[in-house]
Amino acid sequence: MASFNKVILVGNLTRDPQVRYTPGGSAVAEVGLAVNRSWFDKNSNSRKEETTFVDVTLWGRTAEVASEYLTKGRSVLIEGRLQLDQWDDKESGQKRSKLKVVGENMTMLGGKGESGGGGGGKSGGGYSSGGNAPPAQGGASNPADSFYDNAPSGGGVPDDDVPF
Repeated sequence: MASFNKVILVGNLTRDPQVRYTPGGSAVAEVGLAVNRSWFDKNSNSRKEETTFVDVTLWGRTAEVASEYLTKGRSVLIEGRLQLDQWDDKESGQKRSKLKVVGENMTMLGGKGESGGGGGGKSGGGYSSGGNAPPAQGGASNPADSFYDNAPSGGGVPDDDVPF
């Protein structure tokens, strides 16, 4: 049976990223992402909104870039995969689990110094964790870099190569 594990989220950071390093020297950063959803409720004839908070783990250069350039409230696009963490609660002894996102690519949205907002206008570059991320469960490798992550050194994608 085929399987596919891909997550794409756009939201605002709930806290400043803090980078740590594993004993092997790999950078890792845990960030919180607030993702908003709004819809119109016909029953109450009003606009509703809900916020979902998602924990994201970034590895390698992506973690370092996040720590250096991102701050609480900043809009960011994260591409990655879902991962289930399981542990035994030290206080109660019960088994606990948590679903989180392992970020494989990050794109900063909005202008320099902007926080919040929709992230329109100019956008930051995409940062992929490359080979520094731990291997995906089941032995799958990281996805190939996007064409747009490897833009020509001339400062962007030529207009004739943009697909829209």
